[in-house]
Amino acid sequence: MGNAIIIFIIYLEKSLHVPMYLFLQNLSVVSFSAVIMPEMLVVLSTEKTLISFVSCFAQMYFILFFGGTECFLLGAMAYDRFAAICHPLSYSVIMNKSVFTKLVMYSWALGFMLGTVQTSWVFSFPFCGSNEINHISCETPAVLELVCADTFLFEIYAFTGTILIIVVPFLLILLSYIRILFAILKMPSTTGRQKAFSTCASHLTSVTLFYGTASMTYLQPKSGYSPETKKLMSLSYSLLTPLLNPLIYSLRNSEMKRALMKLWRRKVDLHTI
Repeated sequence: MGNAIIIFIIYLEKSLHVPMYLFLQNLSVVSFSAVIMPEMLVVLSTEKTLISFVSCFAQMYFILFFGGTECFLLGAMAYDRFAAICHPLSYSVIMNKSVFTKLVMYSWALGFMLGTVQTSWVFSFPFCGSNEINHISCETPAVLELVCADTFLFEIYAFTGTILIIVVPFLLILLSYIRILFAILKMPSTTGRQKAFSTCASHLTSVTLFYGTASMTYLQPKSGYSPETKKLMSLSYSLLTPLLNPLIYSLRNSEMKRALMKLWRRKVDLHTI
């Protein structure tokens, strides 16, 4: 609901049609919870723990598609904030409409490629023995446990892909925020510094939680973590992060709150008339 409200507010409020909020709108679309939660709610409410082969394939595909896209979008958002805070006078040139469009398109395209290649590869393996997935969803590491073939090449690919898709964007985000923090320290206003530090800290908390747990899961698909630990890590980046993002990026943002109040007053006025 939080992500849906963000999409709705940014779509309706023309003043929010700037890169920062349009990136946020795209981030709200790629919500893991939309992929995992429906099936999880069915399992919890009916205790029917069956999932078809096709549904499992689809769930894995969209987890990878949305996950890859989110990794690159978070990197693009950090670059946008870096340009806005560290180069305010040339921001409109650095983050023009063409650059913004390319960053969004590349994020979605790379997510699509990741989902297509990795899901097709995993489901090309032969499956034998137990058909029980000891996990909360059809994620790659859990499904690989059922494969009865040599997955060495795939694990090399998964390790390399995780470095490029998770670790590299995360390092770029950290570098961007280090530069931002140095720019904040030069601010003359103590109140301004405190507000900026608070915002950066909340953003970094969300980003670290997402990238940290995701990299621990995907760097070694057949790692030695217990099934319970893997489930907790999966919950962190697939359900907790999408829950935190609306709180961090919206409720702490004065422009988003003003836009929400403006739309609410408009609705009340129309209802009164």
